[in-house]
Amino acid sequence: MAGTFTKQIIHAIFSTKDRQKLILPKYELELYSYIAGILKQQNCTPISVGGYLDHVHVLFHLSSTLSLSAVMEHLKTHSSKFAKGMGPEMKNFYWQFGFGAFSVNPKETQKVVEYIRNQKEHHKTRTFQEEFIRFLNSYEIEFDEKYIWR
Repeated sequence: MAGTFTKQIIHAIFSTKDRQKLILPKYELELYSYIAGILKQQNCTPISVGGYLDHVHVLFHLSSTLSLSAVMEHLKTHSSKFAKGMGPEMKNFYWQFGFGAFSVNPKETQKVVEYIRNQKEHHKTRTFQEEFIRFLNSYEIEFDEKYIWR
């Protein structure tokens, strides 16, 4: 084959360190835009970025030339540095170590976009921890909960 043809749609989820509620409404859109910009710089196409006070959901096309772990490391490192400069209450901003990443069927992309868009609504009744455990279970990922939240 003379070319490389891929379509890897990734739904990545990661939280603030110790799930601190630092993604304040006054900063969230700027932070989400910055995250989208980082993805673009890495030749990954952002589809949707959103979240809630203590975590972020990022839906994007993964570049065929990069590994998921390299993209996520770059994304978290640079967005954390950016967030620290957003305001005095953000000076101790860090992302939690690790992340969840789930493949998305292209036909299901719009469902995930809506899910990300409605984060504030469904976190009225569900914590980030409950949400994340549901993702792990629905993707049949084995885990020991005592190691997830360190």
